Amino acid sequence: VALTRPSAGRRPPRGERPPVDPNRELLARVRSGDEEAFVELVARHQASLLGLARTYVPNVALAEEVTQDTWLAVLRGLDGFAERSSFKTWLLRILVNRARSTGVREHRSVAIGDAGTAVDASRFDASGAWMSPPQHWVEDSDDRIAAQTLAAPIRTALEQLPPRQREVVLLRDVDGLTGQEVCAV
Repeated sequence: VALTRPSAGRRPPRGERPPVDPNRELLARVRSGDEEAFVELVARHQASLLGLARTYVPNVALAEEVTQDTWLAVLRGLDGFAERSSFKTWLLRILVNRARSTGVREHRSVAIGDAGTAVDASRFDASGAWMSPPQHWVEDSDDRIAAQTLAAPIRTALEQLPPRQREVVLLRDVDGLTGQEVCAV
């Protein structure tokens, strides 16, 4: 059995259609100036962008900055996006490039006290009320305890991987990209 690396620009075999990008309609609306479509794109991808950025930079504040820079780059470059890859692949490629350069630059400095936020702001609506209230802590407590005990060793193991391997694991297993999309990123 010969193993080949999928190429980012490979066309599907004759007779097969390329998968439809679930962001295609939103992109068309954003290109036509629909701000709500852009808000929906951000809501759809923000959490995975922050998580991936966090693996490159030393603190949450920088991850948020990298993510914001990524969205600005998307807005500036959207007209040039030819849709040869999925929007998510293009978006993650932008984020990885920005996060790498920021991570290298910031790795030389030491952050002073980044406590992070107590609760993710995306869990609240515009008026400050919970979009969906927190789950009662008694429910699924065994699962939560097990997850908590596994989280630290998994995080430690990920940090010990070489950056490229860590990137592949996060893109495949956390963000759910295909092997071809990971190669493109």
